[in-house]
Amino acid sequence: MSDLPVLTAEERRVLGSLLEKEVTVPASYPMTVGAVRTACNQQSSREPVVEYDDELVHRTLRELKQRDLVAVTWDDRGRRTLKYLQRLAVLLDLAEDERALITVLLLRGPQPPGALRTRTERLHAFPDRDAVEACLQQLAARETPLVQALPRQPREQDARWIHLLGPADHPSGASGASGGSGPGGTAAAAVDRDAVLAGGAEARDAKVRAAYAAVATAYADALADELDALPFERWLLDRVAAHAGTDPVVEVGCGPGHVTAYLAEAGADATGLDLTPEMVTQARERYPDGVYDVGDLRTLMRPVNGSGWAAVLGWYSLIHLAASELPAALDALTRPLSPGGLLVLALHAGAEVRHHDTWFDQAVDLDVVLHEPADVVTLVEKAGLVGVEWYRRGPVLARGETTERLYVVARKPR
Repeated sequence: MSDLPVLTAEERRVLGSLLEKEVTVPASYPMTVGAVRTACNQQSSREPVVEYDDELVHRTLRELKQRDLVAVTWDDRGRRTLKYLQRLAVLLDLAEDERALITVLLLRGPQPPGALRTRTERLHAFPDRDAVEACLQQLAARETPLVQALPRQPREQDARWIHLLGPADHPSGASGASGGSGPGGTAAAAVDRDAVLAGGAEARDAKVRAAYAAVATAYADALADELDALPFERWLLDRVAAHAGTDPVVEVGCGPGHVTAYLAEAGADATGLDLTPEMVTQARERYPDGVYDVGDLRTLMRPVNGSGWAAVLGWYSLIHLAASELPAALDALTRPLSPGGLLVLALHAGAEVRHHDTWFDQAVDLDVVLHEPADVVTLVEKAGLVGVEWYRRGPVLARGETTERLYVVARKPR
């Protein structure tokens, strides 16, 4: 097309929904008016969340048909039903990767490349963030550009991109990371949680190890008695110990070992693993009766004294991972669980990547990734776990906390 269609907000939502469902639920495509309304009003993967009625959706579809942006067909199975299909992808000559990006931009507004990579996963599997950037540049370089980058805002690690199919909403920090309501309840600012991988996963891991090595003693001193002031966390850890009984439990990313030691004191057969040798040294010195080893949560093995772990704890051990790394990490933590075993996660909740140049008076180069509860809960469910519980609490200001906290408990099916 030499001239791009100028779409209203309702037209963008309807076309985005048709584009998405054609790929993700092809058996239900083409779609009735009611199905399109349901897709438009989804409370996940949409920003903003809307409440369209059938009349508005029907009117929007008619207007799009008059502009040749949708077509109609009849379902002759049983009662004849009018159904709709999108023609935008054909008219714009979109390849699969281009179509995926345009779909998510229509449904969720301005987003950085890392967020787009995560959110297009069901539509097209981009191998990495650079591939998303290349595709966006390709769309922007068309004779009639389809997308453009917004100027980078303060505290943004990467520019957000918008489609050019009509006036795009781009308020100062508002493209929902969680897609609306759900765990957490409110839409959050778009954030590129994959920006921490800009230099590659190995470089990020090296920075994490170096930072924790530099602060190991001070960090251990500060956290040694932290559970005394955290009644909810003690309640949760007591649940884990009671569930495990005499079966083995592992804490991955155990740091200086105080959480693993609490579980052991509560009667659990607890082991601690950490990526940083200096942290393991602190744990062994402070809790000499415990079992602590250097290990990577992404390669967690079954216990030597059992067929699986009764519980695996990721207690603030996922906070340096990019969003795109979470599915594989959760699979790695779930795989060695015994049937009926618990996965317990603790994370910082929110839509931000916080960079630290200093920590405990030491120079560091460390990023902490805050994740939205809705996104984490969805990934836990996709990992095949059931009985998912999640808890979100505000910061304990007396302890100097500045972030909300998310706790997730889920069970591996028997």
